Amino acid sequence: MVKCSTMAEVRREIDRIDRELVTLLAERQTYIEQAGVIKGERTAVRDEARIEDVVRKVLAEADRAGLSRAIAEPLWRLLIEKSIEHEFDVFDARPKKNVSSAS
Repeated sequence: MVKCSTMAEVRREIDRIDRELVTLLAERQTYIEQAGVIKGERTAVRDEARIEDVVRKVLAEADRAGLSRAIAEPLWRLLIEKSIEHEFDVFDARPKKNVSSAS
């Protein structure tokens, strides 16, 4: 962490962190997209137990890192919801399997 003495320095550091966050979120998105391809059923896209597991882990890490839970929890819940929306889009865009009828 850089100790800043001006608002210009604060803004420069926030902008740097934002660039890093975008890179990490883009990487996270690639795994969301892979999940959308791998999952066999559309109903598997939304997994309430997994959502709560992710939030629990994030809050534990937030506590360790000194990130306010009031920031971490709503931010990750929104991230999860938007990720689920994206995963549904990926799932729905998959090529449909042909179901051949018996003759």
